Amino acid sequence: MGNIIKGVSTPTTDSDPFIYSLSSCMQRGCMPLQAKLYEAIMKDDSTNIKALLAHQPVNEPLIVWDNPACRRPLSIQDQSILPIHLAAKHRREKSLRCLLESGADPKIRDNRGYTALHLLLLHWPNIYVTGTDILTRLQRNLATTQSNAEKCLRILCEGGVQIDPEMDSNYKHSSLHLALHSGASRAISILVENGANIDDRDEFGKTALHTAAEHLNKEITETLITCGANINCTIPIYGKTALQLAVCTASSKAGTVLAADIDCIRLLLINGAKVNIQDCEGRAAIHDACLGGRKEIVDLLLDYHADVNILTRHRQSPLFLFLQHRSNLRCTSLLNKLLNLSYPLKLTNSQGDLPTGLLLQEFQMQKDFLIRLSQNTLSLQDICKITVRRIYGEKNKQCLKKQLPTTVWNSLYNYQDYSQLW
Repeated sequence: MGNIIKGVSTPTTDSDPFIYSLSSCMQRGCMPLQAKLYEAIMKDDSTNIKALLAHQPVNEPLIVWDNPACRRPLSIQDQSILPIHLAAKHRREKSLRCLLESGADPKIRDNRGYTALHLLLLHWPNIYVTGTDILTRLQRNLATTQSNAEKCLRILCEGGVQIDPEMDSNYKHSSLHLALHSGASRAISILVENGANIDDRDEFGKTALHTAAEHLNKEITETLITCGANINCTIPIYGKTALQLAVCTASSKAGTVLAADIDCIRLLLINGAKVNIQDCEGRAAIHDACLGGRKEIVDLLLDYHADVNILTRHRQSPLFLFLQHRSNLRCTSLLNKLLNLSYPLKLTNSQGDLPTGLLLQEFQMQKDFLIRLSQNTLSLQDICKITVRRIYGEKNKQCLKKQLPTTVWNSLYNYQDYSQLW
């Protein structure tokens, strides 16, 4: 169908009669059939939709260039859109139900490969909670909009929509991943209730939980765990778990500068994330935490029995990675803790190289001291102390205090301050 040009009063001999009649109708102020159906869908007017569908096929696109009912220009996508896609995109509950009852196909795709379900999830409304009273009314309106979105999703599920259709695009996201990227935690619950595979993977081999954890999204992470996501599932290519991804993000330079929240990491650990799983390079969560040097993350992992002596494929200990960065060497409290928990004290990798941070001239004293310390043979008593600390961790030391003689407990948790020795 060609373009409709306003102001043309006489068709040429080879003009499409429908284009001419539609153009003439617009000039006379009449609203063409497709524009009327568009308006009825947008107004959620199921009565008019049923009447108009007697003359307009329900599964044919609406070609609408100019809609007098709209006070804003139509988007490019809305100028040619299937009725069911229009209703889903704009969350028109009554319209959506009416179209499905009239035979609309929920599995049909547009020219970008999107189904009605995709469009609903892509345009899912988000609610941002604030403490400002001025926004209370806006939040109520957003809550209503989100409620409409949930109702539309349930209508599509009841109408036989395919729950896990991949988009016909380069990304191949399933509906669950789309819900995740749209921040639609309620949509995730509804999709899983209706048969969505909670552990479905995207083109990178990530499940929704991997992505939510990597973005430190506690709300969606909690929703996915509640829905039964495999918390210790690994990414095939890298072998990382959701916990490792969360630790990597929170321990990165950006995560450190912004003091990224670690509640998502805590949530994963509370719900059974295995702290010592190693990826394809042999890295565990404690390696990335030590490399980043955020003490609160290292402390949290140690509370859940992270092994500070675990080695990567290149024989790098968590302490080795900690000593890679200049900024970490200045964090004497965390360095002391790692030294008091590490046995044997391993400062080199499989090639015999020292950490790059220790090679800096300003840390010559620390390097010499740590090399001497790594060469010392610990007493059996010291080895036992380190072993007990590692097994029970900081989280359980108060329980031990109630069970052990005071002198024994003080001896166990009397960490030596190594910074005084260099």
